[in-house]
Amino acid sequence: MNDPAMGRHFAIVAVRFTGIAFILLGILALRGAIDLADGVGYVLIAVGLLEVFLVPMILVRRWRTPRQ
Repeated sequence: MNDPAMGRHFAIVAVRFTGIAFILLGILALRGAIDLADGVGYVLIAVGLLEVFLVPMILVRRWRTPRQ
């Protein structure tokens, strides 16, 4: 199967998973489990939230099939 929609779906899912990973790393940094500054933790959480909520919507709009 060579369906471009399947590849796009997997790309959106991958972006969401990396966003979740960033959020978790940020939380670990804020809790002190990882040796990172608090500011880095806040940045990781902010970037992760953008990747989970904003970037998939941008990709969906970009890849939407044009109306006839």
